[in-house]
Amino acid sequence: VQLQAFGGGLVQPGGSLRLSCAASGSIFSIDTLEWYRQAPGKQRELVASMSISRTANYADSVAGRFTISRDNAKNTVYLQMIDLKPEDTAVYYCHADKVFVRYSDYPQYDFWGQGTQVTVSS
Repeated sequence: VQLQAFGGGLVQPGGSLRLSCAASGSIFSIDTLEWYRQAPGKQRELVASMSISRTANYADSVAGRFTISRDNAKNTVYLQMIDLKPEDTAVYYCHADKVFVRYSDYPQYDFWGQGTQVTVSS
């Protein structure tokens, strides 16, 4: 199972970006898809998560500005970010957990994408 993240870039404060992350491999289903971020000198933090039933949770710092969504048929997760702030600057990583694959009866855990840089600066 591999995850590939897209959509980072440089944006001015107040701007918007949409991140995408596509999972590939012999995937039957993915229980949880998440976005994390890591700013320079800081620990990686959970930004948003969504279950297969589309229950979403957000970090307090992004609630009301970020929206996570997913397309289960495409094994893809998105993060729509609006009203971006300089403190949102970080490398954003997608994460998949409890993945059911076609070649095993048992779920597999803890897959990470390669990260995409988001820089918010004027």
